[in-house]
Amino acid sequence: MSAAPVPLSAGSTQPPCAVHDVALLDLDGVVYVGPDAVPGVPRALAAARTAGMRLGFVTNNAARTPEEVAGHLTALEVPATAEDVITSSQAAATVVLQRFGAGARVLPVGGPGVTAALRAAGLTVVHRAEDRPLAVVQGYGRDVGWVELAEAVVAVRDGAEHVATNADATVPSPRGPLPGNGALVGVVSAVTGRRPLVTGKPDPAMHAECVRRTGARRPLVVGDRLDTDVEGSRRAGAASLLVLTGVTDAAVLLAAGPQQRPDLLAPDAGGLLTRHPRVVPEGASWRCGSWTGRSRGEELQLAQDRAAATDHGDGLDGLRALCVAHWAGSPGAAAPVRVLAADEAAAAALRAWGLPS
Repeated sequence: MSAAPVPLSAGSTQPPCAVHDVALLDLDGVVYVGPDAVPGVPRALAAARTAGMRLGFVTNNAARTPEEVAGHLTALEVPATAEDVITSSQAAATVVLQRFGAGARVLPVGGPGVTAALRAAGLTVVHRAEDRPLAVVQGYGRDVGWVELAEAVVAVRDGAEHVATNADATVPSPRGPLPGNGALVGVVSAVTGRRPLVTGKPDPAMHAECVRRTGARRPLVVGDRLDTDVEGSRRAGAASLLVLTGVTDAAVLLAAGPQQRPDLLAPDAGGLLTRHPRVVPEGASWRCGSWTGRSRGEELQLAQDRAAATDHGDGLDGLRALCVAHWAGSPGAAAPVRVLAADEAAAAALRAWGLPS
């Protein structure tokens, strides 16, 4: 029996929009960062749709309602309806409804999207621990402060189930990563000593719901996070495309564990429109285009064959070679690694990816 291929090694001989019928897109760090679209992405998504690919939007950000998210997308020239959007607030509301039944009292912590999802699910929203909620649902909200967190702590300490829409420690922003829902969930957990039930990605329920709505047969998860988008795709049995417009950088990608290694890699969601190169074994090395990556124990070495200096156009062939070389030598565990440059071209590439050489 042959071994399973190393993630990233197979590439795609056709653009993903021609192979996969539906793209399940994360939003923050993929389609937009803050209020603004990632440059070029609305045009790329329009081209993917023209090629026959359908789009669904799956976000761990619980702050807004699906209607608000769809309105934001449409304003960014990515037409969407509320039915196209799955939020982690909806997933949390479904879980609470299944556990406690219609009409159950729930204390929301977070943006308006949390409260709206609970009410839409037929649950009763309360705002004080003294109202004896059966659950506290905590999702991201920019205005969440001490008063809400304190109310959540009292309710959870009094026996309410602590449900977190997601555990993302950060959210991307034009100023760099900022505190996400996971950071604030940690406050409640630290004070109560109780771990929350997390309902958003990487739990497969959100991707599964988007597949159900779209009728996808060959979905592709597109995301910027390894611990939610890529791991969530693996749990849902879908392929993944990692983009580098959000929180994941080259060092984090190289150190990824087996469940968080993507199938495809691109600078941005324009990777839906391009072929993705294979990474092939070449002696003790792995080659992608003119680049080779070689694992040497706790070190990796990157080199370029100048006589065959080619690239597939996105500047990431060398990173693909490094990832596959490292992952092939560490199939069962996450492993940070030091990268060495064999030549000046490799040193320049490492600098471009933010990797010390």
